[in-house]
Amino acid sequence: MTRPPSPALLQTLADLLGPKGYSSDSETMTPWLTDWRGKYHGAAAAMLSPASTEEVAAIVRLCAAEGVAVVPQGGNSGMVGGATPDASGDQLLLSLRRMNRVRQIDGTAHIAIAEAGVILENFHHAALEKGLRFPLTLGGKGSATIGGLVSTNAGGTQVLRHGTMRALVAGVEAVLPDGSIFDGLAPLKKDNRGYDLRHLLCGAEGTLGIVTAASLRLVPATAARQTAWIGLDSPATALVLLRRLDAAIGSALEGFEIIPRNCVEAVLRHIPQTRDPLADRYPWYALVELAGDQHDALAADLETELAAAIDAGLVGDVAIAKNDSESEDFWRLRDSISEAERAEGPALQHDVSVPVDLMPRFIAENPARLEAAFPGLRALSFGHLGDGNIHHHVQPPADVDGKAWLTANGEAASRIVYRHVIELGGSISAEHGIGQMKRDILAELDSPARLAALRAIKAGLDPEGLFNPGKLIA
Repeated sequence: MTRPPSPALLQTLADLLGPKGYSSDSETMTPWLTDWRGKYHGAAAAMLSPASTEEVAAIVRLCAAEGVAVVPQGGNSGMVGGATPDASGDQLLLSLRRMNRVRQIDGTAHIAIAEAGVILENFHHAALEKGLRFPLTLGGKGSATIGGLVSTNAGGTQVLRHGTMRALVAGVEAVLPDGSIFDGLAPLKKDNRGYDLRHLLCGAEGTLGIVTAASLRLVPATAARQTAWIGLDSPATALVLLRRLDAAIGSALEGFEIIPRNCVEAVLRHIPQTRDPLADRYPWYALVELAGDQHDALAADLETELAAAIDAGLVGDVAIAKNDSESEDFWRLRDSISEAERAEGPALQHDVSVPVDLMPRFIAENPARLEAAFPGLRALSFGHLGDGNIHHHVQPPADVDGKAWLTANGEAASRIVYRHVIELGGSISAEHGIGQMKRDILAELDSPARLAALRAIKAGLDPEGLFNPGKLIA
């Protein structure tokens, strides 16, 4: 059972961190007490912003001695309320944003060490200055931090070729619940000392340790990329195209996204300076990107394969980006979907995954299941076809009070989605984590063996439940 911080503890923390690192001012804290979607609202006794791993460790030791809960937070750009404290006001919000140094970039080993508060977009720029690239990106790259990406095992649009964050993390530095520092930054290719704490902390959502830095794998900066926006009739057709491109082009195929027409129209309505890449409208679109060293070779491969796909009747029309600016325009359409949807009104967001070959089936069948239970319900899906990750958003019927409808029926509608996902052998969380939004449904629907193991690990490493309570594990 956690306890509220005493006045003496708060004063000690204020003395330790100084005015830059400690605040109990409500106006200063307010932006960080609500999640990005505005769904979860919390309170905190104070916001702590340490500048070093040693300060994080000192904070944790002081809080552990008094049984005070700590909620770690990065860029506060998560989708499941995983970094929002509860409403009691008894928890301490621990922001890692001041820990924003790229400590090292080894151009020979292709390894960088970045602190938890480094913003992803800034890290991209730092790597490029050394002729290297960090091959993970996502729509929130301007606010998402390295610590948050590690703690949620983030995915993004390049998983097809490079894997999730876990595949890119070569080492981790973290503070454990007793205040000890786990120094696992060495990028060892072989390490058989038992359980892999690096992988355990990656995806743990701050419930087992507070990630303070990570060793990250880099790849050579590509000299060229080719991006195409493709009109087609269905996700099933898109899957056939994906398999053809993968067989013909191989490792140069770095991204393959599918987007329905209604998502594109929402972006065009709400996001300034966006335009439709094709003259005709299609029910679905594929956004394909190749990366490599030779621009002409990439262009030739892509044009040849897409021409063959048009001849085979798989593709209706294609726009190939002429330069990086046009590529960014295509990606802006994809990356702005969540922002545009938020402007459209309330909706249920489901970040799920199924085996790649079953993704078209889920997209086709699940709306019918929802409609049967709730007439007028609308569902749209978009996402990373190459890795089976579907962003499946459910909108209330058009003629009702959306917020009221979601309050009354949202949980039941989500249960229909998640049961279908599990029926197909999938996961109720593909890349955004569990947080507080999916905690209870995970406890209800997931494998008893998995749940027992998760709870045992949590109890073993954080027996007092001081790290990010109320998240991930019920």
